[in-house]
Amino acid sequence: MRYLPHTQDDIESMLKVTGHASLDDLFAGIPDHLKTKQGIDIPESLSEWELNAHMEQLASLNIACKDYKCFLGAGSYDHYIPAIIPYLISRSEFMTAYTPYQPEVSQGTLQGIYEFQTMITELLGMDIATASHYDCGTALAEACLIALRKNHTDNKIAVSSLVHPSHRQIIQTYIHPAGYEMVEIPYTKEGLTDVVALEKMEGIAGVAVQSPNFFGNIEDLKAFKTTADTKNILFIMSFTEALAYGLLKNPGSLGADLVAGEGQSLGIAKSFGGPGLGLLAGTQKQMRNLPGRLIGKTKDANGADGFVLTLATREQHIRREKASSNICSNNGLNAMTAAMYLATVGKTGIREIALQNHDKAEYLKKSLMNSDFTPAFSTPFFNEFVMKAPDGFEKKRKALIQDKCIFAGMNLEPYYPELKQHYLFCATETISKCDIDHLVKEVQS
Repeated sequence: MRYLPHTQDDIESMLKVTGHASLDDLFAGIPDHLKTKQGIDIPESLSEWELNAHMEQLASLNIACKDYKCFLGAGSYDHYIPAIIPYLISRSEFMTAYTPYQPEVSQGTLQGIYEFQTMITELLGMDIATASHYDCGTALAEACLIALRKNHTDNKIAVSSLVHPSHRQIIQTYIHPAGYEMVEIPYTKEGLTDVVALEKMEGIAGVAVQSPNFFGNIEDLKAFKTTADTKNILFIMSFTEALAYGLLKNPGSLGADLVAGEGQSLGIAKSFGGPGLGLLAGTQKQMRNLPGRLIGKTKDANGADGFVLTLATREQHIRREKASSNICSNNGLNAMTAAMYLATVGKTGIREIALQNHDKAEYLKKSLMNSDFTPAFSTPFFNEFVMKAPDGFEKKRKALIQDKCIFAGMNLEPYYPELKQHYLFCATETISKCDIDHLVKEVQS
């Protein structure tokens, strides 16, 4: 999009319409202490070639993960992306970030999202899925709002302290202005959410638990479902690693009412933390409570299959006061990417990738144990886990980043102050045995 600045004649004609004599009059409502007195320090303009050189110089300051060995997870995971995916998704027919509203000219895109919804429900074992959301955090916040709105007496939502820290912040941002409250469920010494603490909580409209949780541990979801049913509240399950369900039982089989997760692992590059892909699915009972859009399949006047925007419970389509959300635009391009990835690798491929993730993480854990690291928990995990590091590791970890191009785990203390010297490690199918052996050798040196 070109930037076309206003000429002085443009400005004067607009001021005439608004009834102001000058731009200062137009902005008179802004307090003086909030106005800049020196103006904005904008550099001189650059030529096209100078600008390209400047941008390349700035880009060189970033760290490219392809040049580093990354043992980080925590909600963003490094996975192989089949070469067919970038090629297909870059085609102009798919290059849109939005759900189309005109079915007569958008059948291909609508069918792609319909297939995406179908595959997500199959992966998660749920009845229905939306056309996607921004990321896991926003999808999870929307799920919490559903539980709060359905319950007309209780205004609290119980959220596990092992839900991703950033996602808990997003939930708080969503629900606090509406007069709701989030209460955190503590975790046990096994690195699992304390279901006994949940049983003692009163006045809650729903419960949200992540599995695998932020420590990588696999939660006992059946126990939370039983407690939720006893309290007659909605059970919300979240996840950050979608490929875990190539190996684990899916949330639907364990009784989840709503599932909110991150789909970045499904063929989407990490891209310095974004964009993500928010997955949101539910049982048939929750269909009309789900925010966003649902693509449906129908028949046209000639009896041929057709795809349409079936439900859209947002303020652009229904009365604002009846809308379930007004900030739940879907990540259409990433949803299409995920659909292509799932169709490419198939059920067998997803299971094989999941097995590689688990087995390599197991090997990494055992290797670190031989290097004076101590497992924080003995609980089963998927592809990431917590280790207590030996004294002096933080200094060595920084040196590994700078000198050896290795990201050796994530420090958990900023998020869980009680876990000093504890680090979250991750291994996916992109990490080889040689990579792990090299990491251990550097740690021991």
